[in-house]
Amino acid sequence: MADLHPEDAKLVTLARSARGRTGAAEGAAVRDTDGRTYVAASVALPSLRLSALQAAVAAAVSSGVEGLEAAVVVSAADAVEQEGLAAVRDLTPGAPVHLAGPDGVVRATA
Repeated sequence: MADLHPEDAKLVTLARSARGRTGAAEGAAVRDTDGRTYVAASVALPSLRLSALQAAVAAAVSSGVEGLEAAVVVSAADAVEQEGLAAVRDLTPGAPVHLAGPDGVVRATA
């Protein structure tokens, strides 16, 4: 995480925490343009499925957020899933979305 902005490194910590606390496949954290953070884990119910990033963006939007500074997904996946990435892009096309492994090491940025 040495290459990350310190505020983005905090997002990694929060996303790892959400994933670990729930035992979910993914954890995500987003930071809005006012510096507030929103954290979520993936949701897998019979009637509702959301990636962690979709859930974090939904939490931010439901709180009135109109823009994001950055997002982080912690997952064993090879890439950020497209629907969650699209949700971030809906709010802020240029916001970086970092993908970190379960160990917290950032592997990619979209």
